[in-house]
Amino acid sequence: MASLSSQMNIIVEKTKNLIQLCEALQEENDLLKLELQSVQVAFETSTEKIKQLEEQTKAMAVARSLDEADIDKGAINEKILDTKQKINDFVREIDRCINLLK
Repeated sequence: MASLSSQMNIIVEKTKNLIQLCEALQEENDLLKLELQSVQVAFETSTEKIKQLEEQTKAMAVARSLDEADIDKGAINEKILDTKQKINDFVREIDRCINLLK
C-alpha cells in the first residue's frame, strides 16, 4: 500500500504542477490577447492616418496643378498684353505717318 500511496502522491503533485502551469499559461494568454488588441488598434489608427495622408497628397497634387495652370495663364495673359501693346504702338506709328503724309 505504501507504494500505491506514494504513487498517488506523485500523481497529485504532478496534477498540481499541471494546474499551476495551466494557470500561468492562461495569464500569459490573457496578456497576449491584450497586447494583440492594442496592436490592432494601433494598426487601425495607422491605416486611417495613411488614408488621410493619401487624401492630403491628392489634394496637394490638385492644388499644385491648379497653381501651375494659374502660372501658365498668367504668362499667357502677359504675352497677350505685350502683343496688344505692340499693336497699339504700330497703330500710333501708322497714324503718325498718315498725318505726316497729309
